[in-house]
Amino acid sequence: MALDPETLSQLLDTVRRFVDNRLRPLEAKVAEDDAIPAEVVQDMRDMGLFGMSIPETYGGLGLAMSEEVQIAFLLGRTSPAFRSLMGTNNGIGSQGIVIDGTDEQKSHYLPRLASGELIGSFCLTEPGSGSDAGSLRTSARRDGDDFLINGTKRYITNAPEAGVFTVFARTNPDSRDASGVSAFVVDANLPGISLGPNDHKMGQKGAHTCDVIFDNVRVPVSAIIGGEARLHQGFKTAMKVLDRGRLHIGSVCVGVAERLIEDSLRYSLEREQFGKPIGEFQLIQAMLADSKAEAYAARCMVEETARRKDQGIDVSTEAACCKMYASEMVGRVADRAVQIHGGAGYIADYGIERFYRDVRLFRIYEGTTQIQQLVIARNMLKDARTW
Repeated sequence: MALDPETLSQLLDTVRRFVDNRLRPLEAKVAEDDAIPAEVVQDMRDMGLFGMSIPETYGGLGLAMSEEVQIAFLLGRTSPAFRSLMGTNNGIGSQGIVIDGTDEQKSHYLPRLASGELIGSFCLTEPGSGSDAGSLRTSARRDGDDFLINGTKRYITNAPEAGVFTVFARTNPDSRDASGVSAFVVDANLPGISLGPNDHKMGQKGAHTCDVIFDNVRVPVSAIIGGEARLHQGFKTAMKVLDRGRLHIGSVCVGVAERLIEDSLRYSLEREQFGKPIGEFQLIQAMLADSKAEAYAARCMVEETARRKDQGIDVSTEAACCKMYASEMVGRVADRAVQIHGGAGYIADYGIERFYRDVRLFRIYEGTTQIQQLVIARNMLKDARTW
């Protein structure tokens, strides 16, 4: 564990109060404005939330995975937009550098990512490739001691705010799969980089995505994450990053589910029909019980997998299980929450319909449910062949 029990308890209490007293009252405003107030972003920086997973050596909190998921449970209890802004700095926007970066890359980027001075963004998905990341077409052509990057990345989280991109590009033009892909760390202000308009999404207003276009963007060989020794190794870096990200997303799903269960329980005690609270009707109780049991199961899965990861055990299969189950689970919980609230659940005033739309994305990004199924099954088959 990175923190002693007392320090961790104090951090959790601070985050809990911040979520309850600062963030939750702003949920409707953030959705309406499609923006997080600047003063709230600064509060997040001051609390160290942009550097939870970045080592203390580089100014982060250096939380163990089992500690990070406890924070994510709490952050999940409010609008996903808040967590999304800091999420890339703790996950896909920084972990490639943390795991495989050179000493120079770490010392240059990680302190500014940990402080929130820089927002990191992960450029993998393209107009023609998403789940099939190995088919990406963005190219990085060698030109002396540099590479020229050309291509378009799509649905890139936090791209409008990003100061640095982790960019995946094909460095071996003869390859047709992931073996010819390299990962680059690219400053967002380089000539040749442009952004498309912000995407108009179904939910998660306040969390921004857009296209990132690279037009002969020149970067040095030293921009390869891990240096030239890791040329064509970018896909392996991506997979290492996604393992932690899937656990983090799973824990956020648990937090959202627990929030929705509390809101549904409160409403079932206040709303009366036929002369008594609707919570006294068995069919309402069944929906509450199913939601509670599923959220509890997901919490246990995430906590146990996080502990195993901290012990150095390969949890690729289990992390995929957590992401798959928790993201599907929170969708079912949100659907029941709308049903329990009845007509009120369909009206924007209660916020339930907003969460219903927000949680749908969890089943898509950082690997769809179907990709998680493939990862799990393929790992099972591989392990079975060693019996």
